[in-house]
This record gives sequence, structure tokens and C-alpha cells, in this order.
Amino acid sequence: MLGIIDWIILVKARIRRRLIRIFEAIKAYVKRFLFPLYLFPIKIITYTTFYLIRFFVSLLIRAFKINRYLVRWPFRSWGNFGKFLLWTGVFLYFAFTEIRFSSLVERYGGYSKFFCSEWITNRNLKNSVVRIVGGLGEGSGFFVANNQVLTSFHVIADEPSPKIILPDGSFTTPIEISGNKEADLALLMIKEEHADKILNFGSPRNLTPNEPLLAAGYPWGTDLAGEVTITKGIFNSIRGSAEDGFEIVQTNIDLVEGMSGGPIVDQCGDVVGINTASLSGISFFISADSIQNLWPTFSTQDIAKINVDPSTPEGAVAAFYTYLKARRMEEGFNLLSEAYLQKTNFEEWTNRFKDILDVQIFGTRMEDERRNIVFVKFSTSNWVNGERQEHYYEGTWQTVLEDGIYKMYRSNIKEVFDPGWEWFYEI
Repeated sequence: MLGIIDWIILVKARIRRRLIRIFEAIKAYVKRFLFPLYLFPIKIITYTTFYLIRFFVSLLIRAFKINRYLVRWPFRSWGNFGKFLLWTGVFLYFAFTEIRFSSLVERYGGYSKFFCSEWITNRNLKNSVVRIVGGLGEGSGFFVANNQVLTSFHVIADEPSPKIILPDGSFTTPIEISGNKEADLALLMIKEEHADKILNFGSPRNLTPNEPLLAAGYPWGTDLAGEVTITKGIFNSIRGSAEDGFEIVQTNIDLVEGMSGGPIVDQCGDVVGINTASLSGISFFISADSIQNLWPTFSTQDIAKINVDPSTPEGAVAAFYTYLKARRMEEGFNLLSEAYLQKTNFEEWTNRFKDILDVQIFGTRMEDERRNIVFVKFSTSNWVNGERQEHYYEGTWQTVLEDGIYKMYRSNIKEVFDPGWEWFYEI
């Protein structure tokens, strides 16, 4: 036990003496370095230069020895040469992989977009993009809120009651429409809410050249059955001025009629624009930034309105089919006479027209003024099993004056199969 204590004391003494020597050496070095004071600035320069030169010379010598060793090492034996080839191959493989990976990441717009699933984006587009049937025009649209669908204004221009066909095949009519005709944008509001169909906006300013983009829509409208078409292309540039509040996203995507109003999204599914024009393999989309800046300018000023006047027999017949076209079933039901209502009710009557997508009146004329009988020609577009079917009708409605307006009393309407071109012009 006594030997261990002596050993500890000895070690402590040695440590103390070494610390004293180190302290004395530092003290002497500082004294030589600082004094005389008038040489201190010169010593700073010379000492710094000396040690830097010494460090770099030593570094060069060691680097030369290492390089010489590395050059000679593979040729010392066949084993070393084999290891050299192996590790060289591994290094080149990983270097090439890193270069390719960086290229792919850049092409996809960065790391955040590289890991986005295109399959999920396609699924979301198929769930959100809808058909827009505007009477004489058709296009596409997409949900930007629970009950709001964005589309191009020219799709619904001159149509007061466009139809929105959802991906599941059902359709609805907007209860309110607003838009900006100059910007070719329209917003359709519906009663139903679809929180699972909303697409979020991104900024095209975050896109990189040649970044992949996806455009969705329904080519050729209801003439072509099936689900939404998704086309892939690349981002070219942004045209227009941010100061003017209107920018266009240019891509190489080739779109066709019917896809107007559809969205264009990045790899992650964020909307960067809405389709507005396409020509010879180049398409232009109103940028998402411009769309959001233009929200306050939307109004009902240029939206077509329903104007009917059932104060005459012809006006009553036109109003009746106009209400069917607009899916304003309560108002159409109110144009039925008391005698007609004796043989039907609202539920049974509306079920007759549940698949009518559109009604087009070709003309009316008085058939018998004494009995208030009106001759009418019209067509209906029926949405049946995901396909549009056209039917043509002609015949007469006898009207009766009730409550100060003419109402529908008795009909004699027959379907016309395969009418010739003259049928549409002769009333």
C-alpha cells in the first residue's frame, strides 16, 4: 500500500516539473517575441512568414511522398494491382451515379419534387378534373375549393347554365358563375361540396427549364367517352409581365379542343397554370400566380343570364325548356297547369329528366292561336353511362292562362330519328 502512494507522489512530481518547464518555455518564448518592443512588428511578419513557408513546404513534401507511394503501390504486386482496379471501378461507379442523380434531380425541379410520386399526381388529377358542357362549347375544369370549379371563360361564354360532369359520371349545374372575360377565366360555384377533389396552387416561378409538367383535360369533350386524359411535357418559359398581373406559362405540350380550362401541374400535383391556347405543339397556360392575382376582378358582368317571359304561349314553351336546360326544376314544375298536375308530382316529373344534360330549342311558332297551341322543335343531350346521346323532338304544346301567365296543359311531342339538315331550319 505504501508503494502505491509513493508512486502517485512521484507521478505528481513529474507532472508538476513538466508543467513548470512548459510554462517557463512559453514565458521565455513570449519574452523573446515581445522584447525589445520596437522589433515586435517585424517579428510578427517574419515569424508568420517563416512558419507558413515551413508548413507549406512540409505539406508539399508529404503530398509528393504520398503521390509517389500511390503511383508505385499498384505495381508492387498483382494483388495490389487488382485492388487498385477494384477501388477505381467503385469510385468511378459512385461518381457517375452521383452525376446522373444530380442531373435527374435538376430535371425534376429539385430534391423536393424528385421524390414526388407521378402515380399519386395522376390519381389526384383523375379525381379532380371535370368536364364542362357549355351548350355550344365544351371544355374542362378543376376544383379550387370545396364547391368551386375553375375553367376557361370561352368554354361557358353565352351559356347561362353550363353543366359540370364529375369523374364518377354524375353531373350538376352551377348555382353561381363569375369570371373575367378578358383573362379568359370563369369560376363555377355548385351546391355540393367535394373537399377531396381540391387541387392546390403552386408558383411557376419555382419551375426550372425542362422540368416535367402534366396537363389534364377531356379531348373532344363529350364526343369522346372515358376518363380524363393526362399529357406529359416540359416547361419552356414564362412570358408576360408580373407587373401587369398577367403571365403565361409556355410548354411543349400539344393540347386539343376540349382540354381548355384544364390544369397543368408539376410533379407534385401543384397547379402552375390553366390551359388557354395551343398551336403546333406549343401550349400556353395562364400562370397560377396570375390566376390568384385576378380573383378580385371576377364578376357576373359578362355572364349570360336566363331571360324568359311566359306571358305568351310561345314564351311559356320557351321558358319551360329553358328551365329544363338550366336544371331549374322547381321553376319548370311551376309552369305546369293545374290540370297537368293532376296526373303527376314533382318527384315523378323530375325523374323523367334526370339524365338530360342540355336542351337546345331550334324554334317555336303558333300552331293554333285560338286554342293557344304552340309548335316546337328541340333536342336533348342525355348523359347515359358516361356517354352523350342526342335526341330530337318536334310537336305541340297546348297552353292555358293561369295566374297571369301561360302554363303547360297538354303535349303531343314525338321523337324524330335521324333528321335531315333541312329539319333544323324549317319551323
